Amino acid sequence: MEWSLERVREMVAGGMQSIRDCESSAFGTAICLLLLFVWYCYRVGREHSSSPLRGGYSTEPSRVGGGGGALISTDGDGRAKGRPVSVVEEQNGFAYCQSAESFRCTNTGDGLNQKLYHSLQDYAKRYTWSGMGRVHKGVRDQGRYLTSRPTIQRPEVFFLPDLPSAPFFSRDAQKHDVELLERSFPALLAEFESIYHSPPARAGSSLPLGWKSNSTPHGQWWTFYLLNQGTPLALNARRCPRAWRVLGQLRTFIANNVFGNACFSVLTPGALITEHYGPTNVRLRCHLGLRVPSSCELVVGGEPQCWSEGSCLLFDDSFLHRAFHEGGPEDGPRVVFMVDLWHPNVAAAERQALDYIFTPGR
Repeated sequence: MEWSLERVREMVAGGMQSIRDCESSAFGTAICLLLLFVWYCYRVGREHSSSPLRGGYSTEPSRVGGGGGALISTDGDGRAKGRPVSVVEEQNGFAYCQSAESFRCTNTGDGLNQKLYHSLQDYAKRYTWSGMGRVHKGVRDQGRYLTSRPTIQRPEVFFLPDLPSAPFFSRDAQKHDVELLERSFPALLAEFESIYHSPPARAGSSLPLGWKSNSTPHGQWWTFYLLNQGTPLALNARRCPRAWRVLGQLRTFIANNVFGNACFSVLTPGALITEHYGPTNVRLRCHLGLRVPSSCELVVGGEPQCWSEGSCLLFDDSFLHRAFHEGGPEDGPRVVFMVDLWHPNVAAAERQALDYIFTPGR
């Protein structure tokens, strides 16, 4: 049975008059309680139907490569199962897509916006709207956030409002996981040596099995993924059991959505990773230095930092950032173990919702 606002108001007014007429009677009290219950049900139903994602939702295409982003999965070799656009796409002089298999490098207009809208609705129906204020706000106003952010910080896919922002974060932001990674330095370095010096994957290839080459204007940038955009690479994980075990012990590792990655990352001498933005501000990217020649640098939001062997750097890669290795061949490669951790100010309920919304392949 549907109740109009005018009908409910008339009932409340009539009920209150009845209460005044027979205030001392038990009948009047019962009528009051009944009408208050009816009014409460009406208000709850009205708020549930109108507040979450009804009206005001923006369907403007986001600035994701060519405008949007499809969440695509990868096969066992790390190849994308979607339609990629160009490997490097220039916007305002900055390279946005570093890899054609990245989910943010596909061109689907406002498809991602609609997916987020429906996924958040589905999550709330299954679970709760409690604690979803910022996520709802981010989804509703995504188009505006992604196009109006300052040039220094402009996530390409999803911006969660009201998170503290800074290019670099103190190691205390995720102290447990930073200390665990640093204690694991010898094991991770040994495992890197093992996979890096393996035979080439095939005849004529310079890359060992499991490694992939990323687009750079100078030099070489190679990555060996254990988890790529939320999808485990089983063959690679089997070859790195100690690294995989470390990932399982991290408390804030993003393991269940497309914003989560874990890999060994190598820059050869002369390599440059051009300026670009990451997909979201809900994560902090952690680099554990494994091999760090002296002429290597990471610049985030205009602030330069140098890696250090055995130590972690925490940074928000939704800020404009680049990396380079200006050393010579005698210096050898720069090597880091990279993992994506949750931003410390993303609440547990928000993490659960974002895992659901950004499940790989959704």
